[in-house]
Amino acid sequence: MNSPPENTLPGAGGFSKLAYLVVDDFENFRISMRHMLRSCGADNIELVANARSAVQYCTYNHVDVVLCDYNLGEGRNGQHILEELRYKKLLKRSSLFLMVTSETSREIVMGAREYQPDAYLTKPINRAMLEKRLGSLISQRNALLPINREIDRENYPEATSLCLEALTRLPRYKTWLMKTLGELYFLLGDLSHSIKIYDEVLAKRELSWASFGRCKVLLANQRYDDAVESLQRLIEKHPDYMEAYDLLAEGLERQNRPGQAQRVLEQAINHSPNALRRQKHLAELAESNQDMEKAADAWRHTVSLGMHSIHDSPKHYLALANTLCDLSEGTTASEGQALAGEALKTLATMEKRFSGQEALELRSQIIQCRVHAGQENTKDADATLEQIRTKLENTSQVGLDTELDYAKTLFRLNHAGEAKELLAELAEKYSSDPVALRKIDNLLDEPVGFRTKIKARRLNREGIAAFESGNLKEARLIFDKALKIIPDHPALNLNQVQVLMKEHENTTETGNLMELCQHHLDRLADLPEQHGQYRRYLALQRKLKGQRQ
Repeated sequence: MNSPPENTLPGAGGFSKLAYLVVDDFENFRISMRHMLRSCGADNIELVANARSAVQYCTYNHVDVVLCDYNLGEGRNGQHILEELRYKKLLKRSSLFLMVTSETSREIVMGAREYQPDAYLTKPINRAMLEKRLGSLISQRNALLPINREIDRENYPEATSLCLEALTRLPRYKTWLMKTLGELYFLLGDLSHSIKIYDEVLAKRELSWASFGRCKVLLANQRYDDAVESLQRLIEKHPDYMEAYDLLAEGLERQNRPGQAQRVLEQAINHSPNALRRQKHLAELAESNQDMEKAADAWRHTVSLGMHSIHDSPKHYLALANTLCDLSEGTTASEGQALAGEALKTLATMEKRFSGQEALELRSQIIQCRVHAGQENTKDADATLEQIRTKLENTSQVGLDTELDYAKTLFRLNHAGEAKELLAELAEKYSSDPVALRKIDNLLDEPVGFRTKIKARRLNREGIAAFESGNLKEARLIFDKALKIIPDHPALNLNQVQVLMKEHENTTETGNLMELCQHHLDRLADLPEQHGQYRRYLALQRKLKGQRQ
């Protein structure tokens, strides 16, 4: 392939060989863009007014250049179009996407940058500006076309060879070639060559993409400390490099520092609040950290951003409703009522938006039931529970998450026996799935609202600290308080057994202590063999038996 001269634009011939799509809700602007493109030599030009038409056209036609306005009126904007085209792989790597905008707000600009358009064109646009900016991009496109074709085909070894060959032939594009080489080696799993590329670039000039690429390799090599420190420095120097925040949060999670990971994502969202997947990640992290207020806020943003996004999902609505349900439970004052009302409204919106899906309607009713119970609305809670039972009798397959949610609701409505039977069946059914078993164990251990759960966990930590410091009397009193909150909690009962056994070793009055130990062990007589505490339970049973002999 003969490349165009390095210091010239492609000319009319270069423009004429490409297919163009202009997306703008104003007809006069679309027509004006067509005139300017034709004057540059373009011929194959399609004009559309909205996101639906743009995506549909790209689904059935190859497009080399998309010129898309950011603001398209009501509904989806240019960011949503780029997001969907990338997700559905309707744009080749060699295709160009130019965002046309008159928007200047930081929030909108940062949001659009998240999906990496090839360039921005700021209105008003004239022919000279268009020819210069687009011509330069077309020259680069033509020069790098063979490499991008192989990447589209996922033929990474050939793409790597072409990049290496082009380094001497196309020095003008060395930065692009080095960046692409680092990414290709990473995709091939050749981490040593990948980091070598990034180190070579950084030795000559500190570029943020090279620092970021190097951190990805460090993380893949499980060098978590080095990756986290490097990412923190990168963010300090380049606070708008949003991908670094996401990677830093991932690194902190791998270091088992979820609280710090959450704060990093909060910092990122202050810079760029319109990234759906980052809001979702923050919501999940906040939930795992039991920061339910922050989780609810992040889920609200996730749902809102999903209204026009390809990443919209009913799971976001269910997660928001679940979080609001937890926050409203046991709080019947105006604040609790408002949260409960928002949960019910969220579920109603989901059912309308994703109508006709029986599984979703069932999940919705399960959460509704718990919302009513949390507001002491017993009549509606019982009526909804009967509807759920009827549906479950007529449903052949129910997913694990739905069954766990149902068990949680049964616990909340004081049907603990039925809930435990269901969890025992699930433990047997998913006996070879460690992730599922962990979820089952967690619910079996703490079948209570999150506020109660947090209190019991705090008491558990205090009891362990008292035990480890040798203050057995205090430890025993603390575990008693925790067990009044969650009487059947396996770890709490076993912790109390260990305290009592330690007391037994230090006193001659042993009869009552042994009876108390047996009492706590008897509470766990139905503990499934698959439970994470089962081996500990058996060990303490044997130890108690030995001490009694």
